[in-house]
Amino acid sequence: MSAPTARRLLPGSPPELLVHDAPSSCPYLPRQISRLPLRLPIRALRRHEFEERLDIGDRRQGLLLYRTACPSCQACEPIRLDVQRFSPNRGQRRTFAKGEREIEVELGPLEPTAEKVRLYNRHKYGRNLSTGEEAIDLDGYRAFLGESCCDSFEIRYRHQGRLIGVAITDRSSNALSAVYCFFDPKYQWLGPGTYSILKQVDFARRWGLRYVYLGLYIRACESMAYKGRYLPHERRLGSQWVEITEPPDESERPKI
Repeated sequence: MSAPTARRLLPGSPPELLVHDAPSSCPYLPRQISRLPLRLPIRALRRHEFEERLDIGDRRQGLLLYRTACPSCQACEPIRLDVQRFSPNRGQRRTFAKGEREIEVELGPLEPTAEKVRLYNRHKYGRNLSTGEEAIDLDGYRAFLGESCCDSFEIRYRHQGRLIGVAITDRSSNALSAVYCFFDPKYQWLGPGTYSILKQVDFARRWGLRYVYLGLYIRACESMAYKGRYLPHERRLGSQWVEITEPPDESERPKI
């Protein structure tokens, strides 16, 4: 592995400080090397500034922005839904209808709490999403999901008054960006992950926004490939957004 790049100021509106740029093991695909240059805007981004970054494939983690720049792999494809063209399938419609009956929804600011930390860890370990790291604590949660460089909020999901899930969402001038969703695995029967995506589509339509960004689609990674089932969607291939209208062929998914 090469040494990290020295910090430097990158031009832009606003400028961004490159705080880390070094290859590492890919968290999604075995035997692959990833490179995710991390950039810190010198001030909070206005909605139109964040819109520009989403459009070129940026994602946010805490106060930082990143875009994949892996040396020998282009498996990560930014994915978004045009909320006017997206049409949920029968199963997705059924899950949304059940959620509308069973789940209470709250909107609020980012608020790290011990209750959310416990729920986050329950989700990660209960759904086998851990890659060997220790459980997150409140400080780690705050850095990951409780701080932002743009307009961000929480969507809290409750069942009979109990907190069962949280979605962290960013807002730009024309889109919502789904950052992370976690939920109690005991409530998998409600389909909270699917419901959360569809609820963000619902909010975007009501608020007159065009897109919901779903992060990265990775065909060969089971935990990221599910996004391809939301159709039609757009994926950023090279430097262009391309509409995809057909579901992925699960039988042809690369074996890892």
